[in-house]
Amino acid sequence: MSEASAANETRLTRDEFLARLRVEGEKRYHDRHPFHARMHAGELSRAQIQGWTLNRYYYQTRIPIKDALILAKSEDPAFRRSWIRRIHDHDGTEEGEGGLALWLRLAEGVGLDVAETKSCARVLPAVRFACDGYVQLVRERSLVEAVASSLTEFFSPDIMTKRLAAWEKHYPWVDPRVQEYFRSRVPRARADSGEALDFVIAHAKTREMQDRCLAAFITKCDVLWCLLDAVAASYP
Repeated sequence: MSEASAANETRLTRDEFLARLRVEGEKRYHDRHPFHARMHAGELSRAQIQGWTLNRYYYQTRIPIKDALILAKSEDPAFRRSWIRRIHDHDGTEEGEGGLALWLRLAEGVGLDVAETKSCARVLPAVRFACDGYVQLVRERSLVEAVASSLTEFFSPDIMTKRLAAWEKHYPWVDPRVQEYFRSRVPRARADSGEALDFVIAHAKTREMQDRCLAAFITKCDVLWCLLDAVAASYP
């Protein structure tokens, strides 16, 4: 039997791949980070909430950039028509719309200066390095690996739901009306992660590529974890 045939024979089924994804996500997704645990327990100060919001905005600005890179990798118009929705979700179709605009409303709601937040001038170097590393990963890897890196969204609805409940209970000084970003991501992340999972299952045709896709997912988890490490260290 050829090496290629052996690799194909050991290819994971959809259920097996999803089980591997769940195992890695349960170990590595940033909802396990101590900073998030403290956030959801109501133990963060106003300055810590502000520091997280300000630095996380830089990550948000990288999302449409990485999605544009994914679009550029695809030769399939149908894929591009579908995936481009993600850019519209974050950038909006007009000024003042989309996820980035919603995040700036959140920034204002927690007491940050919107212009300063938007400038990213105070973003921590470690946060910038981690987020730029994510963009580099998407730029350098294959299309299917780049798509797989976005599978962190598979775990996003749960953390967004917990965050909404925690902020309402523990941080009443934050107007619930500025938390629309969190609410909007619950259904969108479910749809986006399902689409990405279907693509990876269909196009990762060997066990080797499936393993590379899982590695890309793990790297993305590391990016989110490093972001929180930096914020936790700088806003004790």
